Amino acid sequence: MTDVLRRGRASLAFSFFAQGATFALLVTRIPAIQDRYGVSDALLPVFLAAVPVLAGVGSVTTEQLVKRIRPSRLLRWSQPVVLLALLGAGAGGHIAELAMALGAFGLAVGALDASMNMLGVSLQRSYGRSIMLSFHAAYSLGGILGASLAWAGAHWHLALWVSYLPVVAVLLPAALVGSRWYVDGGPAPMAEEQGQGAGVVFKLLLPLCLVMTFAYIGDSTVSNWSAKYLKDVLGSSEQLATVPYNVYMVTTLLGRTIGDFGVRRFGAVAVVRLGTLVAAGGFAVVASAPGAWVGMLGFTLLGLGLCVLVPQTFAAAGRLFPGASDAAIARLNIFNYVGFLIGSPLVGALGDGWSYRGAMLVPMVLVLVTLVYARSFAAQPDRYGGGHERPRTADVGRGSNGL
Repeated sequence: MTDVLRRGRASLAFSFFAQGATFALLVTRIPAIQDRYGVSDALLPVFLAAVPVLAGVGSVTTEQLVKRIRPSRLLRWSQPVVLLALLGAGAGGHIAELAMALGAFGLAVGALDASMNMLGVSLQRSYGRSIMLSFHAAYSLGGILGASLAWAGAHWHLALWVSYLPVVAVLLPAALVGSRWYVDGGPAPMAEEQGQGAGVVFKLLLPLCLVMTFAYIGDSTVSNWSAKYLKDVLGSSEQLATVPYNVYMVTTLLGRTIGDFGVRRFGAVAVVRLGTLVAAGGFAVVASAPGAWVGMLGFTLLGLGLCVLVPQTFAAAGRLFPGASDAAIARLNIFNYVGFLIGSPLVGALGDGWSYRGAMLVPMVLVLVTLVYARSFAAQPDRYGGGHERPRTADVGRGSNGL
């Protein structure tokens, strides 16, 4: 394995880590942002929905831009914009300034998410074995750090800009320096030889889009409703109600850390099926839990199960369209935001109109649909991934120096 690939992998992992920390710092301080700008409860959902909508626009735009600009260049400049937008959201004083900051954040994060996963898939192709889960593990680690820093800021009653400025001051220059070693991969050799993957056929991509949507509906259910569910339904204390999301993030990190080994040993299909069953079991435990501690067990299972689905969905899109993986990933990335937009309102509406226990069964059923599409994750013999890993790299990619 060349030093170019090793540096490329390390620099991309840091990018995932930085984005995990940045996103966690934003979403965990939403109440403080609302208070700072005086955003009403009626207007807050509009601001929150605008971010994923604009992120979808950013992802669509990225699909067009990568036809002329390397993904590494898009990532190099979109990450600083996201970091500066975070600082802007914490430093402004008027709603118009918040709208501008969140608008910039949404557009840039769509390009960032898409280009990060493009580079991850191309690096995995160059490595010849599963490494996508390790990148998303770095994202989870960053999320844990960001949430911890947000807790510290809230605990010490720090102004938002005071909490955000040191993080941006450290991450932004580090990300710019690390971007020197990003590696852009070329199309899969077999696709070039056989003419495969000339374009993305949405009908073939659709199963993966559905899996992505359902996975993020499950994820947003945990992030938005776990605390309320534990406190209001299972009768926990307010302090204990803050624990499930942290447990979920830690188990997500653990699952992704070991997940690549599972893919190499048993294949992506088996790992996705197991993750789906564990996640569905987690929702079932949460829905039927007699008390808070059993509910905590359910959220633990959810972290272990859901954590493998999104990275493997991106990897499967890269294998399905080896000659057009960038376009496939940009389109697939849109359904990240679709799931995020649907999940929280869906569970909230069902909980208010029916019951929160029953509402937890809906994402369980949706996640189980992944079993129907599990074969979409299989490696094809004429594409990258024939067998569970390839012994040697065939494409070391192009370093992004000098872009």
